[in-house]
Amino acid sequence: MNDADTDTDATDRMLLQRMSMGDRAALAVLYRGYHGRLCRFLSRLTRRPDVIEEVINDCFWIAWQKADNFHGDSRVSTWIMGIAYRCGLKALRQHGDEPVAEDTLGQDRVPAHDPGEDRELRDWLGKGLGCLSVDQRVVVELVYGVGHSLDEVAAIMQCPVGTVKARLFHARVKLRNVLPSLAGESPIRKEGAP
Repeated sequence: MNDADTDTDATDRMLLQRMSMGDRAALAVLYRGYHGRLCRFLSRLTRRPDVIEEVINDCFWIAWQKADNFHGDSRVSTWIMGIAYRCGLKALRQHGDEPVAEDTLGQDRVPAHDPGEDRELRDWLGKGLGCLSVDQRVVVELVYGVGHSLDEVAAIMQCPVGTVKARLFHARVKLRNVLPSLAGESPIRKEGAP
C-alpha cells in the first residue's frame, strides 16, 4: 500500500468510527467518496442503473449499521467493496439482469471513470468484458479497474486466492482471444503458426 492509499484508508477509518457514533455527515462523505467507484464496479455485474443505485444504497445502509463491527482486518475500501459485491449478487438474484432499452442507459446515470477516455476504446473493452462470466468481470474490475490486490479480491469475493488467480487467468485468456475479433482482426496467434 502506498502513502496515498494509507492516508485514504486512515480517513475512511475515521469516517467509519464517526458513523458508528451516528454521524450522518460522515456517512455522506464516505458515500460521495465511493459512489463513482461503486458505479463502475457494479456496472460489471449489471447494466441497469436502477439496480446499481439500489445496490449502492443497500451497501451504505449496511455500512451504516455495521460501522462499529469494522475491526480493521482489511482496508475500508475492501470492506465496502465486499458489501457492495454481496448486495449486487443478492440484487441480481432478486431482479435478474433483464435488459433495458439502450436509450435509458444515459451517461449521466452511470458515469464513466474517466470522462476523457476514448469512447470507442471503452466500448470495445466493454464488449470484451461482456464476453466474460460475471465472476471473471468482477475480478478484472477489482484488480485492474479499482487496484485491489489478489488477497483483497479474495476477501471481497469470499473465496480462496487461488480461485481469484484462476478467474483472472481465464479472463485474460478469453480477452486475448475475443478482443481482436471484436476489432475485426483474427485472434492473436503464436509466431510461426498458420
